[in-house]
Amino acid sequence: MTTATKSAYPVPVDDLLPQARQLSADLGELPSRNRLMSELRIGAKKANTLLDLLDTAAPEPHTANLGRLHVVSSADSQESSDEPTQPLPEGHDDEHAPGPEPAESGSANADEPDEPTAQIAPEPVGSEQVSNHASPGPPVVGRPVPRWPVLLLALPAFVAIWSGWVGLGGLTGFGIVHPLPGIWSGFEVNTAITLPIGVETYAAYALRVWLSGRVPQRARRFAKVSALGSLALGALGQIAYHLMTATDMTTAPWWITTLVACLPVAVLGMGAALTHLLHTDPPEVSP
Repeated sequence: MTTATKSAYPVPVDDLLPQARQLSADLGELPSRNRLMSELRIGAKKANTLLDLLDTAAPEPHTANLGRLHVVSSADSQESSDEPTQPLPEGHDDEHAPGPEPAESGSANADEPDEPTAQIAPEPVGSEQVSNHASPGPPVVGRPVPRWPVLLLALPAFVAIWSGWVGLGGLTGFGIVHPLPGIWSGFEVNTAITLPIGVETYAAYALRVWLSGRVPQRARRFAKVSALGSLALGALGQIAYHLMTATDMTTAPWWITTLVACLPVAVLGMGAALTHLLHTDPPEVSP
């Protein structure tokens, strides 16, 4: 261990430099500032100057590339904290007591500019690879299918259904009524027409709601069940009428009359329920 020469006068830096080099050789690395201050009995200013001279004279490869960064080892820090600081000799009024170890040894020297820290530019983020296959465009929509064939097909069905429901209504008690007595006594209505208008019209409307796919889920489910039920009920009514006509029956059995009499009320209830579901359910579109 190198021991500094005690003197009442400040020791020049040139005289301290050989001792600092010897201390650096003994340690195998640059001593810390606190170590220099403790071993050579000098102040912080001279310790920083000696560090700069030692660093300039023999820079280590790894420290030169890192902008003269001085790493304080844990052992040096522990030794400097364990060794008591001895009082400085007289005449050292311009020197200060050891302070905390700076992160960089060259930061105390204001004249020496800091070397710029090398910044690694981030690699540019490559844009997403665009698929070579072009996204398919919207499907080509041809000319819409004309609807007039549906009217042509529905016309004979309408005639047959109308005659069947009106005939069944006549066998079950439906007939001529005067809806405006005292006001228009000559106005007559055959109530049997309410059967084909109510049942078949509701069946077609519910079928349209079910197959549209643009209605709430509950409304679509109700329309499906009620449309299929109305079509099945209409088919059974046609079967009943033709069977009774084929057997020359002039009056329908009581249970057929009961069912036919309830049809206008059932159609009113299903139509009101479907309209309610269409306008009050959340606007969720079913797949």
